[in-house]
Amino acid sequence: MKHRLKRQLRLLAAERPYQLAAASAAALVLATGAGTLAAGGDEDSTSPQPVTAASTAGSDVADSSPEAVVVAAPANAAPSSTEPSSDESASTEPSSDESASDESSSTPAADPDLTEEAAPEPAASKMLEYDYQAQINFYYCGPAAVRNALSATGIERTQNELAGPLGTDQFGTDSAADTTRVLNAQVEGAPYQTRMISGGSATSAQMDQLQADVVTAITDGRGVVVNVAGSATDTAGGWHSFPGGHYIAVVGYDDSGRLVKVADSANAAAGSYWMTTIALADWAATRGYSA
Repeated sequence: MKHRLKRQLRLLAAERPYQLAAASAAALVLATGAGTLAAGGDEDSTSPQPVTAASTAGSDVADSSPEAVVVAAPANAAPSSTEPSSDESASTEPSSDESASDESSSTPAADPDLTEEAAPEPAASKMLEYDYQAQINFYYCGPAAVRNALSATGIERTQNELAGPLGTDQFGTDSAADTTRVLNAQVEGAPYQTRMISGGSATSAQMDQLQADVVTAITDGRGVVVNVAGSATDTAGGWHSFPGGHYIAVVGYDDSGRLVKVADSANAAAGSYWMTTIALADWAATRGYSA
């Protein structure tokens, strides 16, 4: 009896720790389930790991102590690192095509040294200021005409100073070639040249040439000397006749050279008059002029 009582007591002692352990395990499972239900609204929460009770070591149940129950906690996911992408960090540089288009769009400025200025059109009318003087004797028309033409350029010479170089004597001055030579000796740059009009009357080409030469010389500030012979009528109806030859100066033009202003040293009372270029060209036929 006594032994039987001891044995029941030993059984009771052995069963109690086991029941306590089982009860503890059940409590942990219930606690875990309640935590899961509380967190059920978060879709990203991790499911709890299954709870396993540790096995009891040893064959003697009464001597073995229950193992601690381990519940594995859910592993927390590491936060993802947000690194800027290579596309975002790359700097934006202008393309070479855009740079090239900007450079090619610029147009080089024209070089002013290579651009020729157009010559201005001559005026339709121009008169030179000159100092008129009548010839001092009957054969000094040559020296007087050269002198009047030079005065329009600001050069003052006497008729006697010019008579020697012109080769003038009592028979007069030989030709327009002499007046051209003396004028070029006095005027800087020797701009004068001789135009001869052969035949009894001037051609249309010779008339046009005389008109152009008068405009060029007057525009340049130079008077023209013409060697005439025979008779001619001015625009006012005046009649001028020199059968043996004569020299006059042209000191202006009008109507783009179709009319010319004559300074005539033969008679101070009629020292100047207007004449058409056509009439003057015919008057200079068989002779010529210096322009």
